[in-house]
Amino acid sequence: MDFLKSGLKTVLGAPEPGHQPSGAETVERLVDRVNNSTLLEDRRDACRALKAMSRTYRVEVGAQGMETLKQVLELDRADNETINYALDTLNNVMSPTQFEEEEENHRVPMNIGEQFTEMFIKDHHNIQLILDLLDEYDFRVRLSVVRLLTSLLTNRPKDIQEIILVKPMGVSKMMDLLGDTREVIRNETLLLLIKLTKGNANIQKIVAFENAFDRLFEIVSSEGYSDGGIIVEDCLLLMLNLLKNNSSNINFFKEGSYIQKMLPMFNTPDESEEIGWSPQKVSNVHCMLLIVRTLVSPSNSAQIISNCQKIMKNVGLLDQLCNILMSSGVPADILTETINTVGEVVRGDVVNQEFLGNVMAPSNPPRPAIVVLLMSMVNEKQPFSLRCAILYCFQCYLYHNEMSQASLVQTLLPSSSDVSSLTSGQLLCGGLFSSDVLSNWFSAVALMHGLIENPGQKEQLLRVLLATNIGSSPISLLHQCTLLLQQSTKLKPKVALLMLLAQWMSHCPAAVAGFLQVPNGVGWLVAQTGSQEHDDNEGLLQGLAAFLLAICVHFNDDSVDNYSKDSLKQLITKRIGMETFTAKLSEVSRHELYNKAAKHPQLKAKVATDILIDYEFCRLFKVLESILLQSLTVTQENGLSDQTLERSSPESSTLEQYKTLIRQQDARLQELMAQLDGLMQQNQSLQGALNDSISSNSHLKDENTLLKAQLSAAQSLQGQSSQNQVPNIQPSQDEGKIKEYEVKMTDYAVRVQELSGEVTRLNGEVTRLNGEVERLNGEVKVNQESRQTVVEELDKLKKDQDDLLELLADQDLKINEYKTRLLSLGQVVDDDAPAQPEREDLT
Repeated sequence: MDFLKSGLKTVLGAPEPGHQPSGAETVERLVDRVNNSTLLEDRRDACRALKAMSRTYRVEVGAQGMETLKQVLELDRADNETINYALDTLNNVMSPTQFEEEEENHRVPMNIGEQFTEMFIKDHHNIQLILDLLDEYDFRVRLSVVRLLTSLLTNRPKDIQEIILVKPMGVSKMMDLLGDTREVIRNETLLLLIKLTKGNANIQKIVAFENAFDRLFEIVSSEGYSDGGIIVEDCLLLMLNLLKNNSSNINFFKEGSYIQKMLPMFNTPDESEEIGWSPQKVSNVHCMLLIVRTLVSPSNSAQIISNCQKIMKNVGLLDQLCNILMSSGVPADILTETINTVGEVVRGDVVNQEFLGNVMAPSNPPRPAIVVLLMSMVNEKQPFSLRCAILYCFQCYLYHNEMSQASLVQTLLPSSSDVSSLTSGQLLCGGLFSSDVLSNWFSAVALMHGLIENPGQKEQLLRVLLATNIGSSPISLLHQCTLLLQQSTKLKPKVALLMLLAQWMSHCPAAVAGFLQVPNGVGWLVAQTGSQEHDDNEGLLQGLAAFLLAICVHFNDDSVDNYSKDSLKQLITKRIGMETFTAKLSEVSRHELYNKAAKHPQLKAKVATDILIDYEFCRLFKVLESILLQSLTVTQENGLSDQTLERSSPESSTLEQYKTLIRQQDARLQELMAQLDGLMQQNQSLQGALNDSISSNSHLKDENTLLKAQLSAAQSLQGQSSQNQVPNIQPSQDEGKIKEYEVKMTDYAVRVQELSGEVTRLNGEVTRLNGEVERLNGEVKVNQESRQTVVEELDKLKKDQDDLLELLADQDLKINEYKTRLLSLGQVVDDDAPAQPEREDLT
């Protein structure tokens, strides 16, 4: 600190006796020195002093010196040392982190760096100034430019990305720095490019086509691949940014034979138990696994996924991943991520799925890798994240693969093969009936995936018999699952079994018949659906029960006498009510965990309480919900239409009343809509005025900040003699300007408050009118439906009357014919005899 003071004395001269200059005063004089000095050495010294003060007096330096420092960057390009001081000072002013020197000064806002960045980038030419300095080869200048750009991107990433995107050669200049032989600059450039490419597809494409992948793999290779330091991780993070959600770059990566270049990253030593994995190696391999998953992510197009999967199999990458899977000494988080990665590499690719199915674990006796993985999944002592990863991998192994699904079901059927060997089916049955609720859930979901879009295996699974007690007859797996559903007291097993049964019974009448024959199976579903519990999870359970009950109706082949389609429909109508049933069914898709599960095939849960619904079940529910509701609703309407409606009085008066009411409501609706449009326009106008006021207020705040900093410096110089150098703006002038701005700001604040209140009031009025419009729309709809019903009933009565008149006419003709025949036979016929009883008999 003494050195700093002595340096400032050299630059500013000795102060007057008894007067200690304040920080604001010193900054003011230094900025003035930079502005007015004619000698380069003086400006350089002043810039060096400003840099020294910028960490302690960031606000003062930023408020008073930013414009001056930008002028230095323009006018002193020939002097690298001065340029470097100016860049470092700007970087300190706009640093996203707080300095130790500022921690005691609580008046400094935490986001002061972001505020100064916003002021700096208002003029896009300032960014061009910084980019032009990348051409300088001087080590300190180039390093300072890279660090300043990194700070700017940290503070305002979207704004800086858009500015750089339109600057000629802006991205290219940064990419050239990756080839700098000075490692410090190269490494800082990696950090800069990571921030630059995050979330911007256009910049990602430019960087990729600037040979980014080649340069990054060269750096990774020179650093030792996965055994390298943090630079390897930075290279991989940049690759990940370039590939994530960018199909163009993925195609470029695939066609450029870069997948093969990833192989050395997964080389693990034979004696990994002794050598171990350093924390940095764990991070490096983890990043590379994320890159592999990005290439084959289910969110990519099917063509990209398929092509990448084939290449990964052909070049031996899948083989290497499986080696890591079966190796000992692999850290738990790497093992978990490798399992997820293997799953996505084989997902939907029959060749890769077959390869995984043939991988044998180095156990004694040797077992298929799939079986070893399932053993860990149903083991409650294993980490939760590992068990979730195994389930996802197993789901990927079964995805769109009828042979894998058939193999799973076959392991549950009686076989002449060696029964002593443990099979995947036995493990899943054991987990299904385990006392561990997570094992129940994992096993039920895994078994469910063996039945997806495979009606043949659904019927095959009906043949599976289980021996419950010694001496008792075996019962079917379907029967046992239904009994477990009724007996379970925990939420997870019940939800899992309902999902399994729904997948099993959909599009499989034989499974529906088997379920209907289980004692009290339907009764449990009806009781659960009609339950009045209001908890979110209870609502989900009721909705799932309703879904399974609807499946029992829709896919029913009427082979079970007591539970035909019609009898089940009548049961739902009488015991639950169609409106209640529909409401309960809709509870499923409104549940938070349902919406989370529906977003991605992988189960992304950090804790056990986060898992409840499976992705594939969401797909099934989404497809069947409307079909099942339509089936039940149409039946209900048909049932009503079969009833005879006998009304003797004419319906015309009622119909006219409905018409009059609808006309009145239409007129009221039009009036409200016109009023609503007017209020919306008024609201839009006020909102625009409010935004303008807020913008002006923000601008005034910026100017006020600058003036306050200048006032602080001017007040400290107030006692100096007139012969000393004085600030450009006198305190009285500053105070006057500040008061003027404060008055303006007060006026704007009042105006903003008034406009905000008016906007709030109008929003409330708009909301009220929207509610009124919706209510009237509802009434109009109800009245129109009632009107339609009355019209239909009236038409039906008219038709019945016409039919009756035709019958009476036919009856009169036949009576006359019979009279004629009787007269011809010599019988006496009384013309006045009443004919009404005969007509009643005929009708």
